[in-house]
Amino acid sequence: MSKLYIVPTPIGNLGDMTYRAVEILKQADMILAEDTRTSGNLMKHFGIGKPMLAHHKFNEHKTLKSVIERLMAGQTIALISDAGTPSVSDPGFLLVRECIAVGIEVECLPGATALIPALVNSGFPSDRFCFEGFLPPKKGRQTRLKELSVERRTVILYESPHKLLKTLNDIQTHFGEDRRVSVSRELSKLYEETIRGTAREQIENWTNRPVIKGEIVIVVEGNNGTIR
Repeated sequence: MSKLYIVPTPIGNLGDMTYRAVEILKQADMILAEDTRTSGNLMKHFGIGKPMLAHHKFNEHKTLKSVIERLMAGQTIALISDAGTPSVSDPGFLLVRECIAVGIEVECLPGATALIPALVNSGFPSDRFCFEGFLPPKKGRQTRLKELSVERRTVILYESPHKLLKTLNDIQTHFGEDRRVSVSRELSKLYEETIRGTAREQIENWTNRPVIKGEIVIVVEGNNGTIR
């Protein structure tokens, strides 16, 4: 029986790869990878020699039909992203939706994702939270920030290093300079760090950094009703 497996891969430390993830990748007829060069290094590390096909945000609409045809023909296919769980701020949603529509079985393995460690590390309430992913770069950005500023749940954002200060300044403008913010960088890697403080303190801290590297997760304290 054909099946699509969604397989999380480590966000940094290769030791976070699960035994089952390796097993599924070794059994699959084909692996869909966001970047075949990046994933090629991962496959080599774990001795996985399956054929790979590029499947990313720039070609996923074009490759969707051919992937579905392979699955309908009885192949087992595994989808991976560069790091973390596919479909979470990465390609995957379109393929999963189409598989469900045509009756192809889909199974997502549990595994690595950056948002949960960053949430727990923040020290903010984690029983209920709002995962926003990446904010809109331009259109709708200010409207979304205004909406999130009154969100009572803890808010989690993804951000790239070169846009971190812009987003922190936006948070200070819309959430207030005293809103508590936690910034996690390079999770599970050698230089992992989590910096906690107010929006104002975060801006001061990261402004003084000569170079900001690594993937960023921003966790913002929810509005408890007393915060503007």
